[in-house]
Amino acid sequence: MSVVVNGTAAAGEPAAGQCLRTFLREQGWYGVKKGCDAGDCGACTVHVDGVPVHSCVYPAVRADGRSVTTVEGLADGDTLHPVQQRFLDAQGFQCGFCTAGLVMTVAALDETQRGDLPRALKGNLCRCTGYRAIRDALDGVRHVADPAVGTTDGTDGGPGGPAVGGNVAAPAARQIVTGTARFTFDVDVPGLTHLKLVRSTVPHARIVDVDTDDAMRVPGVLAVLTHHDCPDRRYSTAQHENPREDPADTRLLDDVVRFVGQRVAAVVAETEAAAETAAALVRVSYQPLPAVFDPAAAMLPGAPVLHDLDPAVSGIARPADNVAGEVHGEIGDVDRALADADEVYTTTFRTQRVQHAHLETHGAVAWPEPDGGLTVRSSTQTPYLTRRALARLFGLPAEKVRVVAGRVGGGFGGKQEMLVEDVTALAALRTGRPVKLEFTRAEQFTAATTRHPFRTRVTVAGRRDGTLTAIRLHVVADTGAYGNHGPAVLAHGCSESVALYKCPNKQVDGWSVYTNTVPAGAFRGYGLGQVSFAVESAVDELARRLGFDPVAFRARNVIGPQDPLVTPVGHDDTVRVHSYGLDQCLELIQRARTETWQEDAAAGWLVGDGMAVAMIATGPPGGHHGRARVTLDADGGYQLDIGMAEFGNGSTTVHRQLVADALTTTVDRVRIRQSDTALVGHDTGAFASTGTVVAGTAAQRAALALRDVLVDAAARATGVDRRDCRLDGAAVRCAGRRVDLVDLARAASAAGRPLTADGHADGAHRSVAFDAHWFRVAVDPDSGEIRILRSVHSADAGTVLNPMQCRGQVEGGVAQALGAALAEHVDIDDHGRVVTDDFRSYHLPTYADVPLTEVLFARTSDPLGPAGAKSMSESPFNPVAAALANALRDATGIRFTDLPFTSDRVWDRLQRGRADGE
Repeated sequence: MSVVVNGTAAAGEPAAGQCLRTFLREQGWYGVKKGCDAGDCGACTVHVDGVPVHSCVYPAVRADGRSVTTVEGLADGDTLHPVQQRFLDAQGFQCGFCTAGLVMTVAALDETQRGDLPRALKGNLCRCTGYRAIRDALDGVRHVADPAVGTTDGTDGGPGGPAVGGNVAAPAARQIVTGTARFTFDVDVPGLTHLKLVRSTVPHARIVDVDTDDAMRVPGVLAVLTHHDCPDRRYSTAQHENPREDPADTRLLDDVVRFVGQRVAAVVAETEAAAETAAALVRVSYQPLPAVFDPAAAMLPGAPVLHDLDPAVSGIARPADNVAGEVHGEIGDVDRALADADEVYTTTFRTQRVQHAHLETHGAVAWPEPDGGLTVRSSTQTPYLTRRALARLFGLPAEKVRVVAGRVGGGFGGKQEMLVEDVTALAALRTGRPVKLEFTRAEQFTAATTRHPFRTRVTVAGRRDGTLTAIRLHVVADTGAYGNHGPAVLAHGCSESVALYKCPNKQVDGWSVYTNTVPAGAFRGYGLGQVSFAVESAVDELARRLGFDPVAFRARNVIGPQDPLVTPVGHDDTVRVHSYGLDQCLELIQRARTETWQEDAAAGWLVGDGMAVAMIATGPPGGHHGRARVTLDADGGYQLDIGMAEFGNGSTTVHRQLVADALTTTVDRVRIRQSDTALVGHDTGAFASTGTVVAGTAAQRAALALRDVLVDAAARATGVDRRDCRLDGAAVRCAGRRVDLVDLARAASAAGRPLTADGHADGAHRSVAFDAHWFRVAVDPDSGEIRILRSVHSADAGTVLNPMQCRGQVEGGVAQALGAALAEHVDIDDHGRVVTDDFRSYHLPTYADVPLTEVLFARTSDPLGPAGAKSMSESPFNPVAAALANALRDATGIRFTDLPFTSDRVWDRLQRGRADGE
């Protein structure tokens, strides 16, 4: 076979049936990504003789005699292709996993195709950005070239930019648009072997026998591991600072399966093909057990018990009743308030399973070290917690386990789990070889985690004067076969959703329940999206029935800046309103509602508007550790080492900004290394909206401490009182004398004492962030189609450290929430099997599906956050579904209670509403 790739003849021949994507990656062209295995996402797009193709469904043999261009070959030397430059200028990405494919698609478009981008880009998916930043890139917007804020090319040695408050580019920006940023598997590991999992085909059974004989006969197979080969320890796949927060109900490989898709055995082979072939030959004999798929049924007497474990040891609330966790509490007297109310509204709301759908699937590479240690390279949000979990599981000292995360291709909470690291570590320790496990897209749907489905019955009551007097919640959450995150998601969902209101009477009863279905886990918003949908829909309905404008009703009843956060779930004195911007958020929404704008609804369509609000704590309860170290380098620049991973949340960018600001330098002088347990002390990880407020505080403190170190060193070198010395860019000025940082660095190096400082933040005290969303929609009564005419989001993010990036987090959160509200659904059949196991059946939003959202920021500054910042990665998700439901109610007169609002469901409900006289 003769094929030229980026001007160089490819080496070797493709295997029989091999796709072009894997062949190109074997040649070292790692810019070609795996996202779907089915030609749905476009992350693997390359040009074959100038024509863009999805290389995951393009046979490698078809490239014989052709010229192939990957994203690495698009630039002309150091000069970027115009499309690459546009994506760089507009920062048209977040995690960047989809970017290479998008760049390749756009670079091949002709003028006609550029005139119809929704159609031209239907084969490229982005889960992070909400497509606004991509639109900006295609329109030639130059976010990082604004003279008012400076410029940067995103490299460590390029021209500088501003620090806090500027549109600074991501440090890996140039690498992302050129395909040279290194994600989990973008490395060459000598002697690599491959792991494939045998998964359960039944929802509940005891394993009687695992016959591995035929599998072991496949050439290249090294081992087939079963429950007999793994530690007999129970743990949770969820990762939290406090491991007791999650039920210890999981074994690495178990002799009981509890959902279709649970791993049963692990096959390790020299090639992926051999592992796949052998996995299909493993024969598993089951003793079937009764299964239960509905959480309400699972709590009934006589229901099959999924985990017969000691509550004191496992942390399961009531194993015999399948209750993983529960919350109960009352403030005031809800029954009396309901009896005295002028209006009472009650109904049940349902939210569905949603997949995280990050384009980089779960995966890890593990290898044993010569000293008996273990190294794992993983796509994880929690390297340090994963190290701790692996050390405990395998009885290894923590210092013998190293976990490294490359650039992570999206997470949204889904990678706050240990779903692959444990089994790859087991295989590496057993075989003595490096082992790779990479989920397929189908495995991502059937065997990773989802958002928890919630069934929430809400009762709200009020008086004619517009006072909200009672809130009652009855919540049943389906945690699936395992309790990872289940109790915490339930408690969090039932907390800030009601603490947002200064209502004197509140009651909450909630249960997180085991069923024989795919496990649920952490997902953006962590339960608040589900419960806020119910609460905000009910509050909106109550306002209407009392004759109040929904914005005015909320303004009257939400907490103020001095009000305590009161929730029946339990008082937490570590969180309070340290800064308040909800009034501004409501004012910004009200202003948008009253603006004159061009109506764009077809004749006969029903038009309406609606809004909702949400509040979230800026971090998890119980503390969250961030650690950083800043060192003066020999060239007078700085090295920032930090524990937190980067997965599109933009934390890396703001960390550099904070350090640059503290050290009076520019961001290009701050190099960064991160998410490697060998770098700094224990770091909890990148989740719970802590990237800026916790890890950013640690980075800022390390930089401020180093500033003092540098001033002290210069004072000693000059004999000047340190009070007369100050850091000024590349030097310390002491009473008119200049001491270059390069000279300080050389002197420190010669003395064997590098100039360095550490920073730590414990996240023990927390503030709150606020968001509000408003939609104007049109609904076609003849088809049920919903068209969003206008979308406005107001956010209280404290001091906005990087406006472009923070806006992107809001837009991405809104887009993801819209996908969940309008289309996305993980469906499970009557036998417990996930039947939506690819993007085509799941209906992930495309470029054409996501409307432009106007993002408006309140002006506040929080005393807890670095430079006054608050979190803004999760919170934009939470009010969106309710705002859409409230707009639908306004347009149609019907209260929609079940997500998602697909056109067929809307049409059916409209027909029933007409029949019922609604």
